[in-house]
Amino acid sequence: MAVLVTGGAGFIGSHFIERLLTADADARIICLDDFNDYYDPALKRSNAAQFVRHERVELVEGSFCDPALVETLFQRGDIRGVMHLGGYAGVRSSMTEPLIYERANVHGTLVLLETVRRNPVDRFVFVSSSTVYGAGSPVPFQEDARLGVPLSPYGITKRAAELLTLHYFQAHGVPTVSMRPFSVYGPRMRPDLAILVFATAIERGQPIPLFGDGSYRRDFTHVSDVCAGLLAALDAPAVAGEAINLGHHEPIAMIELVRLLEQELGRQAVIDFRPAFAGDMPITCADLSKAERLLGYRPQVSIAEGVRDFVRWFRSQRS
Repeated sequence: MAVLVTGGAGFIGSHFIERLLTADADARIICLDDFNDYYDPALKRSNAAQFVRHERVELVEGSFCDPALVETLFQRGDIRGVMHLGGYAGVRSSMTEPLIYERANVHGTLVLLETVRRNPVDRFVFVSSSTVYGAGSPVPFQEDARLGVPLSPYGITKRAAELLTLHYFQAHGVPTVSMRPFSVYGPRMRPDLAILVFATAIERGQPIPLFGDGSYRRDFTHVSDVCAGLLAALDAPAVAGEAINLGHHEPIAMIELVRLLEQELGRQAVIDFRPAFAGDMPITCADLSKAERLLGYRPQVSIAEGVRDFVRWFRSQRS
């Protein structure tokens, strides 16, 4: 039995594969990644190096947007589960390249769903985003409450893909579940994410670009906690057709995040305050009651511990 992990060489994907190898001594893993240039492919290859030589891991270089390739993987492998982490992420980039986001996040998800409709699996986990909540969503964000309007093409494409997964559950019985991670951070994170951008600037004595007045609050969630929730979603009963948050429920202001980084790095930040970005939410905060009830999910890593863990990795990369 095998698990197909799309985007397995990415930030969350590489951590998830390591977690799955440890948690399941029998699982075979097919890591599907096209090593695109959204950010330096060498970083993704470095991520994949953590597991690529493992006897239970097969690395396939290609796109989940390719129906023939995906069908071939299912025809030759006994795939029981899909962890769909692949796609284009990032609010700001989606404003300038919306067509790329639509193709990967919507079309690519549909390719996978059509394939599993013909080749049944035990579970299809779609990794969505907290950006689906958008403007007007009551805080804390509850999965089954009224959703606001997403503020970026990224959030829109993730919401569209969620609706497709729900349709395939209702119309075709595909056991889908949509997971909504909140501001994931930790070692090996993408170079465009705030914590890595801030740490790099502080280390180099360069100004930190901070949008707004620093009061925007984010529900930062350590990658190890997110992977624990994703792993549970692969096998948990009674989650098919659901959307489930994976957050920390303790949002902090961006200026507070900068202060934590200053403390761990032992350097003072130079802050370049910039106008608020139209696609940014003033606050994100996950209601975790559903995740706890259905998955037994409880985040373990505080923001202070997580930043300390990140800085250890950050310094190891610099050395």
